[in-house]
Amino acid sequence: MPLAIEAEGLVKRFKDTTALRDVHLAVPAGTVHGVLGPNGAGKTTAVRILATLLTPDAGRARVGGHDLLKDPVTVRRSIGLTGQYAALDEELSALENLALIGRLMKLSSGRARARAKELLGNFGLTDAMERPVKTYSGGMRRRADLAASLVGRPSVLYLDEPTTGLDPHSRNEVWDTVRGLVAQGVTVLLTTQYLEEADQLADRITVFNHGTVVAEGRPDELKRRAGGQTLQVRPTRREHVDTVAQILLGLTGHIPARDEDSGRLTVPLLDPMVMSALVQHLAEAGVAFDELGLRLPTMDETFLAITSPGGRRAPLEETLGGRPA
Repeated sequence: MPLAIEAEGLVKRFKDTTALRDVHLAVPAGTVHGVLGPNGAGKTTAVRILATLLTPDAGRARVGGHDLLKDPVTVRRSIGLTGQYAALDEELSALENLALIGRLMKLSSGRARARAKELLGNFGLTDAMERPVKTYSGGMRRRADLAASLVGRPSVLYLDEPTTGLDPHSRNEVWDTVRGLVAQGVTVLLTTQYLEEADQLADRITVFNHGTVVAEGRPDELKRRAGGQTLQVRPTRREHVDTVAQILLGLTGHIPARDEDSGRLTVPLLDPMVMSALVQHLAEAGVAFDELGLRLPTMDETFLAITSPGGRRAPLEETLGGRPA
């Protein structure tokens, strides 16, 4: 699969602060690539470089097949950018906002309005397109803002924390919109503080910390590296908790952690085949259960394991599968 974004050895310094050091990034076309990291980790700096808003001090990058430093004008024509906050004039209607952007892109008045109407229709805003943006809900504003970033038909879209401050319903609307764009072939680079958002949308995730890449992979791969699977059992009757704990210890060699409020027992699990043996042992002991299952760490747990001081983290070469040549 061709790469829509390629970055090798990016470095950016601001006086005595190194915001990025030796950053590598590879994003296949037609995918969503999540970028995570604590505040100040370098995510936004990387996006600003890839959007030609900043010049790297070292390294090189290509976006949409075009060299970032040699051909920045063509790069700008191939990208769209949606920041953390809607960049629309609230006194104007969505139609007027998008038509204005079209005119700035040197479309004729008729073509600009036609493109604006097309996009607003695709984003479910036809009925509201002549209302002032200040009357829109948060979800409607973000959809209008996304529509505005697509006026120039970009092949690569940068979304910098696109659902900040939205309620769950509006967030789901934006997620559906992003999925629709990717289905049309748009490549999305997503930076977000909502780990569930990355888990829901991203095909792959890159984790930044202190200006460098510390992990990269599919969400399920990162979860496994952060802690592997755990087995959870909650017996129906509280008096069976000790019995289940003894069975788990015998099968796994680990003393299970207990949730005293719910009676749930949790133990690390390396061999999924233990599940069938556990069910047999519980039946033989006459123990009924309300909950039995395997789970990977959540993205929150994974993020903390990767970025926290002293957190469990695979070596960079392992998580990247080797550095690009």
